[in-house]
Amino acid sequence: MFSLTALMGFLLLSGIPAHAQAPTAPVQPNYTVTLTAYNAVPEQTDGDPFTTASGSYSNSEVVAARLRDLADELPFGTIIEIVGPTVSNNNCGYNIVAPIVGYRVIADTMNARYASRIDILFHTDSNYTMSDGAVKNAGMVLGICNGASIRVVGYVDITRPNKLPKTQKELVAIVNGYANSLAIK
Repeated sequence: MFSLTALMGFLLLSGIPAHAQAPTAPVQPNYTVTLTAYNAVPEQTDGDPFTTASGSYSNSEVVAARLRDLADELPFGTIIEIVGPTVSNNNCGYNIVAPIVGYRVIADTMNARYASRIDILFHTDSNYTMSDGAVKNAGMVLGICNGASIRVVGYVDITRPNKLPKTQKELVAIVNGYANSLAIK
């Protein structure tokens, strides 16, 4: 039978400290931002609404844009998890649209007139019927959410436009380590 004394002796002789612990996962960066939304239409983008600033297709299931002031912290290809604001305000409908937010890949850049903002790309057909009967796009429902939190959960190489994950299922696989293109977990 193997004894605790023998195990301690083995660890001492092998150079592994007896108090060593398994490595812990790296702490993922968190940022507090203002969360807004946009649609891939000329009125809300540049002249080519179907191509992001990274050169990727404007996929409303996975794309998010960041401001230039966050370019170093959130380069193109950064996968983020979004948590709505902890304090409710009347201009934020995050709780309504949260089921279609999921993980997002930073693949676009916003107009430079704001700071510390993340813009979620929503499909033009992502509509909600409000309690007053009005039909609004998810971007209008989301509104302006101050105090939202984002957490970096991974990276994908989107230097070639076809590398951008196409679905939430693909993003979940990357974040959970089921795909080969994950840089951090």
